[in-house]
Amino acid sequence: MKLKNGLMLALTAFIWGTAFVAQSVGMDYLGPFTFNGVRSVIGGIALLPCIALLRKVNGQPAASSDGRMMFMGGVLCGLLLFVASSLQQIGIQYTTAGKAGFVTACYIIIVPVLGIFLKKRIGLPVWAAVALSITGLYFLCITEGFSVGKGDTIIFLCAVVFAVHILVIDYFSPRVDGVKMSCIQFFVCGIASLPFMFALEEPTIKGMVEGYGPLLYAGVMSCGVAYTLQIVGQKNVNPAIASLILSLESCFSVLAGWIILGERLSAREIFGCILMFGAIILAQMPGREEEAR
Repeated sequence: MKLKNGLMLALTAFIWGTAFVAQSVGMDYLGPFTFNGVRSVIGGIALLPCIALLRKVNGQPAASSDGRMMFMGGVLCGLLLFVASSLQQIGIQYTTAGKAGFVTACYIIIVPVLGIFLKKRIGLPVWAAVALSITGLYFLCITEGFSVGKGDTIIFLCAVVFAVHILVIDYFSPRVDGVKMSCIQFFVCGIASLPFMFALEEPTIKGMVEGYGPLLYAGVMSCGVAYTLQIVGQKNVNPAIASLILSLESCFSVLAGWIILGERLSAREIFGCILMFGAIILAQMPGREEEAR
């Protein structure tokens, strides 16, 4: 793997991890549906010049992808992204940015588990990772009174939807232009947020202006820049290695919450984070079936 590719993926993980802080701060100014709706539209707009630049660099014709397939994938991914990001934004109101980052990282474990239903073989390391992650979640999310925090439950549901989102992208990405499909998904996510914005919240221009910092960071950096870095950085890189680097977003979210927001984790919660990160690493290890190929 080229050092340049690794640095791109690490920067992507850093942006995604620190974006949890932006999301947490953004809730001081806007409701969850308003924040996600606006950030998604900003992300879609930010990708437009990226599409033009990549087309010029790669010399791709304007109609290089199956338009119908790309539109279908973009809409489906956009709806899944809307559900996942809404759950994440709602859940982050009831937990810390650091914990939200780690629980969201469970999608790396959930994806291979869901793969069972797609008749994909699951190696022993993955099953060990599932057991380790469940143990980590216990220490991270379940209090001594054996109760699970409301925010942790919502964030875990978010991770499940993100896992489905990843599998859908895995199906469509080899068949279409990934950056263009991502642009469509952001606009779909933004449009899907509109009815909930006006029905459940009271979006104001004042709130958007006051929260412009978190909105721009989450929209331009997390959606637009980070996704483009991921697409470029993953080129000619083993997917297992790439996903391992990207999973560092969970560590960056904890560090960002500690440094910027002054969040604190108990020794019990830190131990849970360590176990979950260990599970994330273990999940990337190839099973015997893969080693034999």
